Amino acid sequence: MRLLHTSDWHLGRSFHGVGMLEAQRAFVDQLLDTVRDEDIDAVLIAGDVYDRALPGVDVVNLFSDALSRIRAAGATLVMTSGNHDSATRLGFGSGILAHGGVHVRTRLDQLADPVELDLGGATLAVYGIPYLEPRMCAEELGAEAPSHTAVTRAALGRIRADLAQRADLAQRKAGRPVHSLVMAHTFASGGISSDSERDLSIGGVGAVPLDLFDGLDYVALGHLHGRQALSETVRYSGSPLPYSFSEAGHEKGGIILQFTADGLSSVENVSWPAQRKLAVLKGSMRDLLESADHAWAQDAYCQITITDDERPLKAMERLRERFPDTLVLSFEPASGPRRDTMSYSQRLAKAQDDLQVCCGFLDHVRSRPADEAERALLADALQAVQAAEVSA
Repeated sequence: MRLLHTSDWHLGRSFHGVGMLEAQRAFVDQLLDTVRDEDIDAVLIAGDVYDRALPGVDVVNLFSDALSRIRAAGATLVMTSGNHDSATRLGFGSGILAHGGVHVRTRLDQLADPVELDLGGATLAVYGIPYLEPRMCAEELGAEAPSHTAVTRAALGRIRADLAQRADLAQRKAGRPVHSLVMAHTFASGGISSDSERDLSIGGVGAVPLDLFDGLDYVALGHLHGRQALSETVRYSGSPLPYSFSEAGHEKGGIILQFTADGLSSVENVSWPAQRKLAVLKGSMRDLLESADHAWAQDAYCQITITDDERPLKAMERLRERFPDTLVLSFEPASGPRRDTMSYSQRLAKAQDDLQVCCGFLDHVRSRPADEAERALLADALQAVQAAEVSA
């Protein structure tokens, strides 16, 4: 049996104000190609199906269409809810959906209710752990404390108890081994985060120890957007698309798992290149506008840092002539931040007239003093105000 581990679809998300629905439609097409080309039997989504608890109608329609197409391609679906999802809304109708091969695990009472997949001589029990908000579920789980580690340990305790009972029964009745796969949306120790994940904890680190997952055949994690292996059997698939510039170097895709009657036999990454690249550029204005080294970024979404000692005039306007999709612009002088011996309030107190106040403000907010043309404009404006006050 071949399974495709995915997570963090974040359907409906925007990228620095740019809608991503078309890019997400393209990703679904890539996923369907993988399902067909790689003979995938089951698709796993380890949380954060949506980007918001209340997704838009067009977003819900996209996901509905994706589910129909995946099922039509012959693959079963198993999904859990993440911290971005509304567990109740995502889990609506889960009992009915299960009859159609779409299995949703969003409730605590479903922790010990695995999806059983036939491996031909063995069974694969797929358990789903939705995102667990410690303060909301610690009591119901009987956790020792309202922490991510405690509630995850309690959830896994229920799973291990069910797995042991299920394996013993299967062995006694048919001599069939039972293998385990656990899906969880959490931050596990050793995972490398990126800017587009929201912290799963408030007031402290929410990471859970990796050894909580010892003894399981495979753990399909979601939440971190970079694909990574914490161990041979505990992995993050990462998000299928980049959702922050910190993910510019990521190779996006999923993970194909091969299970046989003897258990997990192979793990293979599959890549889904995004339609638009991300470019993180840094340099002087002249270098950015003229260097051939940056030509590849002209069709990319760009995050640009300007290193000139003085903030260039009309920087965004000029950069967008070469890089039309510049979405983030920052200023970081190569010589380091300007060190003023006086604070702004001290400089303001030393201003001798209104013109010096206005010019000092410009210098303060943009790190570049007013030029002659700007000084003349400010002087004319101040004279006009003064004349109006006199005539009044």
